[in-house]
Amino acid sequence: MEVKDANSALLSNYETLKYISKTPCRYQSPEIVSEFLTAMKSHKLTKAEKLQLLNHRPVTAVEIQLMVEESEERLTEEQIEALLHTITSILPEGPEAEQKKTTSNAETMDKEDPA
Repeated sequence: MEVKDANSALLSNYETLKYISKTPCRYQSPEIVSEFLTAMKSHKLTKAEKLQLLNHRPVTAVEIQLMVEESEERLTEEQIEALLHTITSILPEGPEAEQKKTTSNAETMDKEDPA
């Protein structure tokens, strides 16, 4: 692989912080990361794949397939479901998930109370 232009784009820490604050990793703590990595020991994944899962918190099998190299050959459907369960039970949800819950709850209350 050849690098054509090493300085084609530079990012400030502020831009990086702004981006990260909109992702699920904003709500992670050292304890959560440690618990996640301990739970991931039972899954046969590379360090890079575990890092991808930690950073992006996938919630569907399709997202797992995008992050885990050759997942169709390496993982069964049961293993993917177990992986998703581990991820969603340990890693906190992002801000958009909380917003969806709030919106969904408000819509449900409106339907139940036709005042």
